[in-house]
Amino acid sequence: MQLSVIVPVYNMAAEGKLNYCMDSLVNQTVGDYEIIAVDDASTDNSLEILRSYEAKYPGKVRVLTYPDNRRQGGAKNQGLRAAAGEWIGFIDSDDWVTPDYYEKLLEKARETRADMVGCDYSLVTEHSYRVGKIVQNNTREQTGKLDRERHKKLLMRPGSMVLKIYKADVIRENGLDFPEGIFYEDNCAGPLWSLYFRHFERVEEPLYFYYQHPQSTVHHISEEKCRDRMKAAELLYEECSRRGFLETYYQELEYRFTELYYVITLFAYMQGVVRPKLPFVRELRQGVQKRFPEYVKNPYYKANTGQEEQRLIAMQAQSDLKFFLYYRLKLQVRRMRNYKQH
Repeated sequence: MQLSVIVPVYNMAAEGKLNYCMDSLVNQTVGDYEIIAVDDASTDNSLEILRSYEAKYPGKVRVLTYPDNRRQGGAKNQGLRAAAGEWIGFIDSDDWVTPDYYEKLLEKARETRADMVGCDYSLVTEHSYRVGKIVQNNTREQTGKLDRERHKKLLMRPGSMVLKIYKADVIRENGLDFPEGIFYEDNCAGPLWSLYFRHFERVEEPLYFYYQHPQSTVHHISEEKCRDRMKAAELLYEECSRRGFLETYYQELEYRFTELYYVITLFAYMQGVVRPKLPFVRELRQGVQKRFPEYVKNPYYKANTGQEEQRLIAMQAQSDLKFFLYYRLKLQVRRMRNYKQH
């Protein structure tokens, strides 16, 4: 088996989202491949849709089910256990790909002997193959034989996992998998996985269509999702420490933890949650200071964190309450100005 494509599915039946994704997969131009669709205890008719594809495409589509919801990480892990392909790919069940997506990635792998291959993507708001805003998922500086410097760059910015194919042997030999039961599982898996691959190449085309719609995970901020991002950061730290990467990539991991656990989460929480709580904001500060007490001296933090964010974080270091009240007032003033303009 040349390729296994793993599709985690949870309640994607509406608006034809799941059908559009599956149609793009069953019509791939690559030869010997399988589609492993994992229904993660959907409560709509996603499972019935998947069963219809399994019946129509026997030998090509396999449907696995979970009795309880374990989020995308759990579904991906079940797919990994069942996969027979030499290569592994993932796709979100509300996205789709060009008919030659996997053929082009596999051809690049054959040409270069890479063990990880990616591409760019297109942001779209409708079900079509019309290319929208093109986004570069990785950079040329990250490609080629993966020495320590390129591994650092991938650890910092691994890019999306659904825009890559991975050599299955590397995954199995190193016991690579996903955190289960949380959102943002790729925030842990993506950086960690990248450290085990030895040659990364890109197809410089937007072959993947990322569908933006109101139900997307990124459009709804809650304390639960914030805690899941914190958990992903903690798991990345723990796994890298356990696997012996912490000393080699200390500065990179210090920054990634600070960014995921604290900076992104702090401002997403303050801006996106209707009634933010001071104790949670205090917990964020204490959590990053516990792991990395001198994170503000990190060169990546100084270079990549905005000046305004650094100023506000310095304010919180002096007083959680002062930061909390100041930022709430700042948002209120901004919203009032926007209201008057409209």
